[in-house]
Parts: sequence; C-alpha cells; structure tokens
Amino acid sequence: MGELSAVSRDELIERISVSRKTDPNYVPSECLVYFIRNSREDNTEAWFERLFKILAERVLRALPREGVSGGKTASLTNLAIRDRVFGRFVELLSLDRTSGSDKLDYFEVRFDGALASLRRDAQEQAWREENRSAPLEYDTETGELSEEVERAAGSFDLSEALEIDDPDYRSRWEAAIDTLPRRQMRIIQMLREGIPIDSKDPNIVTIAKALGKSEKTIRTDRDKAFAALREALNGDDQ
Repeated sequence: MGELSAVSRDELIERISVSRKTDPNYVPSECLVYFIRNSREDNTEAWFERLFKILAERVLRALPREGVSGGKTASLTNLAIRDRVFGRFVELLSLDRTSGSDKLDYFEVRFDGALASLRRDAQEQAWREENRSAPLEYDTETGELSEEVERAAGSFDLSEALEIDDPDYRSRWEAAIDTLPRRQMRIIQMLREGIPIDSKDPNIVTIAKALGKSEKTIRTDRDKAFAALREALNGDDQ
C-alpha cells in the first residue's frame, strides 16, 4: 500500500487496471477500495470516476452473467442477481462517499468475502421473486400511474412508517419491501438511507444517477412502491 501511495495517479491507474490475479503487478481489490474511499478528499469527481470505472468492472466480472446457467428462468434470475448486487454495492459506495459510512470496511479488508455476502443475499431475494410478479396497473402508452395507484401512493408517508417502533409492524414492513420489483426495492432502500432522488449539485450522489434512470422514472417507480407497500400493510390489518 505504501509503495502504491507514492506513485503517480497515471501509474496507479495502470497498475490497478491489471485484471489477472496471477499477474505479479496485480493490485488486490482491497487496495482499490482503499484508494477510492480516500478519493472523497479531492475537490473534483474526476479521480473518483477513474477509480470507480475499474472497480465496477471487477465487481461485474465476479457476478453471474445472463444465460450462464442456461434456460430462460436461470437467465432472468442471474440478471436479477447481477443487477441487485451491483446496485447495492453502488448504494454502499454512495453512502460512504456522502457520509463516511463504515459499511465498506469489510470490502477493504476482505473484498471477495464481502461481495460473496451481497451475492448470497441477492440470490435469496431473486429466488423469492421468481413466482411473484404482479405489477401495479399504469397507462402502457404514457407510463403514468393509474388514478388508484396515485391515490394510494399519495397517502403513504415513508418517514412516518420508518418511525413506527412496533416489532410486528416492522416485520410486516420488511416483508412487504421484499415483494417489490427489484428497482422499486432499491429505490426504497436508498430513500431509507437518505439518498435524494435528484439534485442540482453534480457532486451529490442521487438515486437517478445510481440507477441510470430519469428523475421522472424514479418518482414513478417510487409511487408504485409506496402504493404497493400501503396496500400490503393495510391489507394485513383487514
């Protein structure tokens, strides 16, 4: 680590770009995580982006590819696992960059083990979702929510739901989140962590940037998720 800290940035990029672990110049991913976390001390995003591109490639190479197991179901499941793990890693990195969280500490100590843990969680969630795709109704031409969904979403308060300190309610809440489509689930998770949907500040990590979707798409998916959560939680009380 000390040797790498002394080299120029261009030389460091050249070193960490080596992808084969058998190469004597290969730099462990733990070191890359260390450098990318320290990049938050810079005044610009340029250095972070150079490091992130290489780290993202390493994460994606370690995840299942679509169709790797053969068959349509296996293909979709692998894609869901891949999207979920990468999305969760980006969320953790975003949280670390904005608030100095300790959630990436394990990645800096044992990267492969930490990534394997995310993958196991993603596999369990993906397998649970295979037989429950029941999308909420919305206009297929405009992509807008139906009036019923808008009404349900409008009466749901995420902050209020998070403040309810009832073990039974919290259990139902977590179970309801697990039933959401993966992008809606990721939006709810990021909202819980205080990540904004969008921002005029280009240096702020947002949900729209992390998921690569427009602000309108994120807000539409958020409202669908709110409507589904309200329906699930209220339905349990009837």
